[in-house]
Amino acid sequence: MGQERSAAIRAALQRGEVEHVYRSAVQWRAEAPHAAEAHFLVGISAAMLGRVGEGIASIEAAIEREGQGEYRAQLARLYTLVRRDADAAKSLRAAEASPPSDALGRDTMGCVYARLGDHAASLPHFAEAIRLEPANSAFRYNYAAALSFVGRREDAEREIEALIALSPGDARAHYLLAGLRKQTADNNHVDRLTAARQAEASPPNRLLLGYALAKEKDDLGDPKGAFAVLAEANAEHRRTLPYRFEQDAAVFDAIETYWTEIAEEAPERASSAAPIFVIGMPRTGTTLVDRILSSHPAVESAGELQAFPLATKFASGTRTRTVLDPETVKAVATADLVAIGHDYLKRAGPHIAGAKPRFVDKFPGNFHYVGLIARALPHARIVCLRRNPLDTVLANFRNLFAVSSRYYDYSYDLLDIAAYYQRFDQLMARWAALFPGRVLELRYEQLVGSQREETERLLAHCGLEWADACLDFHANAAPVSTPSAAQVRRPLYRDAVDRWRIHADALEPARRFLEQHGIAVE
Repeated sequence: MGQERSAAIRAALQRGEVEHVYRSAVQWRAEAPHAAEAHFLVGISAAMLGRVGEGIASIEAAIEREGQGEYRAQLARLYTLVRRDADAAKSLRAAEASPPSDALGRDTMGCVYARLGDHAASLPHFAEAIRLEPANSAFRYNYAAALSFVGRREDAEREIEALIALSPGDARAHYLLAGLRKQTADNNHVDRLTAARQAEASPPNRLLLGYALAKEKDDLGDPKGAFAVLAEANAEHRRTLPYRFEQDAAVFDAIETYWTEIAEEAPERASSAAPIFVIGMPRTGTTLVDRILSSHPAVESAGELQAFPLATKFASGTRTRTVLDPETVKAVATADLVAIGHDYLKRAGPHIAGAKPRFVDKFPGNFHYVGLIARALPHARIVCLRRNPLDTVLANFRNLFAVSSRYYDYSYDLLDIAAYYQRFDQLMARWAALFPGRVLELRYEQLVGSQREETERLLAHCGLEWADACLDFHANAAPVSTPSAAQVRRPLYRDAVDRWRIHADALEPARRFLEQHGIAVE
């Protein structure tokens, strides 16, 4: 009887009848409170209806009655939605003892491992999901992405081509494939991408295909053609956004008003931990520096953590929808900063293997939080990457960030990026004045031109002894899940220095804006 009831409710869930499923599962739970499946289905449907807290409680109750792998995998997924990463990792470990037998359950485990930054652990689960459902394009995409993150480029390319054979118009697959390697004249996808983009009507897919096509044209030595495609794709997408730069300006204004006046905290209460924060505008070399540091025998990379923004948001007590906004900035000005430091370390924990004494958090956006980091974690080391302003503007324009994230809406228009850069530059000057010596500013161009000398400065600032392995960062086998994955597996190169000059005409309005605000462009 229970199996038949479960099958009927699960079939309704497959049809998208979520509210019906919730009512049916609640009724079943009331009639049979010891039925683990009833609690599980209440939890899944509640979460799908947006009541994640209720979903978590119900699936926890299911596991108390029957700790099967499917339940634990879905619980881990829900934990990540509410940023309970430590609990998610614990639930995954428990699920490994008896992993789900269905493809969706295995894919779910892979996705949660990926969200926690453990891409190597995700691979066997994605592989098993594909074995069970070889025609599922979503599962194949997840597997290919994980393969690319761990540096298995050829395997990733094979999987993506298999995906495209199943789903020729899959824009995500085309975009991932274009970024796997530098395309060549005798091995590229330009014609296929051009045809796919011409046939595509969906704006999100056109954006992905536009970026993929622009990247491959650039690889083939056609930077002007690449920029034309990119400009068209970005302009199309920008018209769909309600973004105004004043929204970001209000955040910068609030930080400069409230976070530059924060009082000192009692040092005896602060943590003695010494994480290394690598910050800066995106696409300025933060991943490169992360790889250099994590090649040191005493340092591991935790990736791009959201731990400090989330600890700050939690301390603020605000209920706004965004993690960083003027209301939150103001509220945090009177918060317990030492408590924020301890909360940050707790949140960072699940992303750290712990085999080495130090770790790097390379979330570039932590540049907003320098004042808080300096007070909350007095032993933390902070490294800020700087790059030629126009190369920075161009690099942000050329890179497709998380489309669903509102924090990167500035990146689709050259003047918006220039305005954002100007406020970043102004804020970093304020931090430098308030915390002399706390932030090492490392210029990308100097790092590329004088690798050993700049690496010595970097290690000294971070309190690390010299290690020859830091010069061979490209041999670092750790996963990379940022757009720089392919580049940082190569030795240092100068291809990206002064790239803006190729597009000087298009960048002229941005150059004038920067110079009008006192930012010289060399």
